[in-house]
Amino acid sequence: MTIPARLIAALACMPALALAQSGPPSSEAAAARGFNEVERGVFLGVQAGGFLLLNAPFRGPFSPGQAALVEAGYDFGERVSVSGFAMVTANRAGADYLGRSGGLASGDYSAFAPGASVRFNAYGFADAQEVKRTWLYVRAGAGVALFSPRALLPDPDVLLFAGPGVTYHTRLRHFSVGLEVTGTFLLASGSLGFAVTPNVRYAF
Repeated sequence: MTIPARLIAALACMPALALAQSGPPSSEAAAARGFNEVERGVFLGVQAGGFLLLNAPFRGPFSPGQAALVEAGYDFGERVSVSGFAMVTANRAGADYLGRSGGLASGDYSAFAPGASVRFNAYGFADAQEVKRTWLYVRAGAGVALFSPRALLPDPDVLLFAGPGVTYHTRLRHFSVGLEVTGTFLLASGSLGFAVTPNVRYAF
């Protein structure tokens, strides 16, 4: 083999040798390259799932339904985040449910609830690269529920909620996915319920 041919063969082998010597990046190596394994800061989130009231507002019947929520907030380090949200709910009730309509309306109802929440990451689990990607957290918040149809439930109510959740920060860095279970309470109408909602967040 001539010298130029040997040189070309050696150059062709170099990428394979470099690849063989490199392993999965550690968190220290990622920090040295100037990016975080888990992005935190300003974030947007969405969640949707079941929203059930054990009693519809004002001594009504069991009322199954769904909820969807969008939020925008900020992470203060890896433990605490705050957000503002807008939630919509839709619940079923029988034709005999009159709410506070005095007989002028009956049946199903929905609500729009803007509000704010705070989340505390209580315990994190590190992966093989010593990056805490999985967290157990608790979240609490409050909002103002505006019902529809107005003829059925004319007055707004205060929505309170709190509960645990689990979140996983994916290897896409900006994205996290989770599942949350919260107890809910409508203050004026005395309605108790709970929600089970998967969620997705994107951190900038």
